Amino acid sequence: MFEAPYPPYDPQDKSSFAYETVVKRWPVIITNLIDHVHRLIHDLTMESRTLANSGSTDPAIQSKIEEGKEIIAKASHLKYRMARDQELEKIPEDGEFYVHEYNSELDKLAQVGKNTWFTAPWLYAECYLYRLFRSYFKQSTWWADFDPFYAKKEETFRSSVTAIHQIATTMHELETEKDKVVDDPDKLSVLFKEMVQMCLWGNATDLSLLTHLTPSDIEHLQTVGREAQQARKEFILKDDQDAVWEHIKSLKPQAGTVARCDFVLDNAGFELFTDLVFADFLVTHTPYFSEVVFHPKLFPWFVSDVTPTDFYKTIELLSSPTFFNATMETTPESAHHLKEMVERWRRYLEQGIFRLSTAVEDGHKKAQFWTGPWPYWYMEDKANSLWRFLTESGLVIFKGDLNYRKLTGDVKWPVTVPFATALGPLAGSFPLLSLRTNKADVVVGISQDVADKLDEKEKGWRVSGK
Repeated sequence: MFEAPYPPYDPQDKSSFAYETVVKRWPVIITNLIDHVHRLIHDLTMESRTLANSGSTDPAIQSKIEEGKEIIAKASHLKYRMARDQELEKIPEDGEFYVHEYNSELDKLAQVGKNTWFTAPWLYAECYLYRLFRSYFKQSTWWADFDPFYAKKEETFRSSVTAIHQIATTMHELETEKDKVVDDPDKLSVLFKEMVQMCLWGNATDLSLLTHLTPSDIEHLQTVGREAQQARKEFILKDDQDAVWEHIKSLKPQAGTVARCDFVLDNAGFELFTDLVFADFLVTHTPYFSEVVFHPKLFPWFVSDVTPTDFYKTIELLSSPTFFNATMETTPESAHHLKEMVERWRRYLEQGIFRLSTAVEDGHKKAQFWTGPWPYWYMEDKANSLWRFLTESGLVIFKGDLNYRKLTGDVKWPVTVPFATALGPLAGSFPLLSLRTNKADVVVGISQDVADKLDEKEKGWRVSGK
């Protein structure tokens, strides 16, 4: 079994983001979960009283209230233990997968005295935390499928209306010029980089991410797009866009089909929207891909990660004429462009051009790995069917910071270590692209000089997301 030559990040270093996470971020997340369930219990209590006043009762409501109180008690107990650096408790047998695997890893940590909240490896402890949340709800009857983070995901998504409409109009204009673009590798190259950077910065809802196109803009995009990309280049520490594009152009049709692209998803909401736009571009406007498979998490994870429910709900909300509030920047035309684009996505889902990984053969088992306790180094051993599935992909795009941490093991690699080295045994298994804004300490593949200059200029550059 592969072992990295450097230790993992953990909260013992008080200057690390891992320490700040245990001291500040996780307690806030637990408190928000408690508050959310408490508000729902309050609503249920009011509903129960209304029924009582009318002379009727609903035993299910009272049962749900009692279960909700139990969840709050467990979460409060967790918060207490975390603040006092107590041991991570075993995950109970809850009927969900990977109970034994998480507890086995916990036993190994106990053997070396690293099984408390301020000593456990950050990556393991954070995955454990969300798996423990899952057990709180999974052990209940009425809350078993509840997502305590969904309301926040939907609220944040609603605030992205302007950017969503702008991008929908851009894609509409691109569609009108499809025949002129699809056979021109130079134009496709610039558009590809625009799409990559839209996906990279998608979580920032930056309206400058995708150059606004009119039919006449297509001819100028090779210049305009490059200028915009160059302006953002100072914020990109490791840029392999040219190499990725060359790889994509090398993909050859096999047995009458072109390649598949896989997205290992990160955040729901606007970021998922940009992932869908990028996927749409790859299958609609380039000759290199015929299908896209999206890999979600099977249960609520790291607050904002995409679940299967989030994925389909996003399509539904984008299709709703009432979900988004109109703004000065939205027009009936842009709303129509959005409707056209989402209808195309619906067709792609019906035709199998877009698929969730849960819909492929043995898909549920394949998807379990994404919420496991391990770095992705161990994919071939721990999730062989998933690993074999990805080896058939033309390109696997890993979105976001957590996927980057899992790809590199979240260990204290020197910044100069090549990305391929940090991938461990996964390197060379399949072509992959990691799109990540820095929100954790681990960084590889850059020069020491760049890192030193950033340390002088901005102390928090590893975790600021900039």
